[in-house]
Amino acid sequence: MSVFIIAEAGVNHNGSLELSKKLVDMAVECGADAVKFQTFKAHETTGVFADKAEYQKENMRIQESQYEMIKKLELPFEYFREIQRYCDQKGIIFLSTPDGEESLNFLMELDVPLIKVGSTEVTNPEFLKKISETGKPIILSTGMSNLGEVEQALDMIYSAGNTDVRIMQCTTDYPTNYKDVNLLAMVTMREAFKVPVGLSDHTLSNEAAIAAVALGAGFIEKHITLDREMEGPDHRASMPPQEFKAYVQSIRNTEKLLGDGLKRPTEREKSIMGDVRRSIVAACDLEPGTVISKDLLSFKRPGNGIKPEFAEILEGRVIKRSIKKDELIIWEDL
Repeated sequence: MSVFIIAEAGVNHNGSLELSKKLVDMAVECGADAVKFQTFKAHETTGVFADKAEYQKENMRIQESQYEMIKKLELPFEYFREIQRYCDQKGIIFLSTPDGEESLNFLMELDVPLIKVGSTEVTNPEFLKKISETGKPIILSTGMSNLGEVEQALDMIYSAGNTDVRIMQCTTDYPTNYKDVNLLAMVTMREAFKVPVGLSDHTLSNEAAIAAVALGAGFIEKHITLDREMEGPDHRASMPPQEFKAYVQSIRNTEKLLGDGLKRPTEREKSIMGDVRRSIVAACDLEPGTVISKDLLSFKRPGNGIKPEFAEILEGRVIKRSIKKDELIIWEDL
């Protein structure tokens, strides 16, 4: 099954419907399966006295509160209707993360195919219950969480009647240092909870996605931007078009490299077997009537004669014709 690639537009639209559509175009052009936004009302998510997160301060030059920043990045619900229609026209799946019950209810009106739950909600049991009760498939990001907190979140989702859950290993840092990615935690969660796993990748290169796919990730999420130099909290940790296109291709190449796990020769290998494998040949010139012994046999190319594994069967048999050194010995010669 192909890895499901989510282009995370997030809030990199900077509050603009036009930029939102350009991010959709980028996701389509780069080969993503889905493009995801974040649906929220600032008053539902952030208190007016909340300070920015450290990475937000580092990534933005503007001095403002977190609420002021979030408010500027809030898209009207009617914009999301238009974005969803645009995604349908472009042939890409529209997704969005709800940050609040009002936003969740709105996304249910849009009938999104699944709910991506942000890392901030792992310890928000009442909201997890609401999400579970929608009956939609769930992808749960696990940034900032320990294994026990992830278990509690899953228990809450399951207890509300929804077992269609997938988990993303995630590090809530933008960008994420290699030493903090911890891909083996993804494997740990898959083994502990018996659920499909993936990666929400906040690094600046392709290696984390390649390694995650090699470790069994079924879905990858990556932030995208039209330009890293744009003002906003996530642009610096996001991939511009050419980089994201190469990122998607690296995942597809990794899928090809992994194959299907069945050990067998490829069609191209089959075509060269006769040229490069070995067969039983005469170690010296042989005359009719010669009784074959081990020292009269050698094993050389080409490989379209008797296989070396049958050498013992030939011993003691009699040659019927003259055979030159290095010439193939065939069953009809005996």
